[in-house]
Amino acid sequence: MPTAVKAAIIGAGSAVFSMKLVTDFCLFESLAGSTIALMDIDEERLDAIHAVATRYAREVGANITFTKTQDRREALQGVDFVINTSLAGGQAAVQQEKVVSDKYGYFRHAPSMHTFRQFALSLEIARDMEDLCPNAWLLQASNEVFDISTLISRQTTIKVIGLCHGIYGYEDLVQELGLDLQDVYCEVPGVNHCIWMTHFRYRGQDAYPLIDQWLATKAESFWESYRPRGVNTQMSRTAFHLYQLYGLMPIGDTPRFTGVPRQTGWWYHTDLATEQYWYGVGSGEAYDEHARVEPHIVRGQQRTALVGQLAADQQASITEHFPAVPSRELHVPIIDALVNDHRGTFQVNVPNRGAIAEIADDVVVELPAVVSASGVQPLQIASIPKNIMVQMIAPRILEMEQNLEIFLSGRRAMLLYRVLMDHRTKSLPQAEAWLEEVLALPNNADLAARMSN
Repeated sequence: MPTAVKAAIIGAGSAVFSMKLVTDFCLFESLAGSTIALMDIDEERLDAIHAVATRYAREVGANITFTKTQDRREALQGVDFVINTSLAGGQAAVQQEKVVSDKYGYFRHAPSMHTFRQFALSLEIARDMEDLCPNAWLLQASNEVFDISTLISRQTTIKVIGLCHGIYGYEDLVQELGLDLQDVYCEVPGVNHCIWMTHFRYRGQDAYPLIDQWLATKAESFWESYRPRGVNTQMSRTAFHLYQLYGLMPIGDTPRFTGVPRQTGWWYHTDLATEQYWYGVGSGEAYDEHARVEPHIVRGQQRTALVGQLAADQQASITEHFPAVPSRELHVPIIDALVNDHRGTFQVNVPNRGAIAEIADDVVVELPAVVSASGVQPLQIASIPKNIMVQMIAPRILEMEQNLEIFLSGRRAMLLYRVLMDHRTKSLPQAEAWLEEVLALPNNADLAARMSN
């Protein structure tokens, strides 16, 4: 028998991601009768996604009800699951910051207030959940998944699972190697956006030699015509260079985020030509340095416009543009596993609690876990090589801890220190000027008040 749930999607106006969730809720017959509250502060986007979702359910014959509201607390009242896809301040706030950062020489990946805006909003959502739906699960979708999931697990009583589809990056590697996916076994633990393939087996045998063979015989010809899909960097030179440096393959977003200037990989980003060499022409990582909007953002804007057009055209077929095919996002399958006891193994971000020996228990880690009506049971992970721990994962954990302390303490000096540690900082006045100007942006007013110590 189906089990009906009540769920809320916060930030539902993000048409690209929300339509994936709409599709999945409609296609899971075991969740028939469920009610999904769509919540967004942008009324126009909210109306459009609600109209399209309602028509989509009708077209595919799904017994799913979609409601809409601009009131977050109304959306959260008595729900069983909350999917947080929200982006505090929207892309406009991110783009305004980039302009200021460029001005002071921090082209791309500058120390960003975006992280702290996300902290504030996500913590507000979790506090509301404690009041309105204290037993609900929070599925954290929007970044920073690692930092936010750790923050909420420490500061609230809410059960949180961070989710990211970066794990699917290994499939690109499997395809290029010419392997049958069903015969591949891998484990990819770490922390979100810094995960490493500790096990890679094909038909019971170690498959790492197949990567070495590909590198020796096919890699250069592959990269000559390589054109990445958006921000997908799994098959980039960067990914394989990191493999050669550290001995394990970085998976998903790891080559993209491990290689950003704020961490160790500034050498992949010294100029546009260098980025294009390492990430491929046309990638989200290598784009015109004079452009204000990255390619994947443009695609998101196009998809949002499409949803608006479909909402306005009552005769248009929704399934023509959004086929009745599961999205492969993990949110709805995990909900199904929890409420219908459809036991499955999923890549999740949850508090460590001993699963990875080298990492503290209260740090959220990314790893495979069995999900069922009994909850989430992370699999015990074999030791991660020390070189990756001390040079990759531990620095990312330290960055997370610094982010949380900056946010919770409101110490502006700590934030200034972070800027001073950026390799592009040439002087104290440069860092101080950037900090003052970026905190003066309208979307950062609350943060400026918070970080007054």
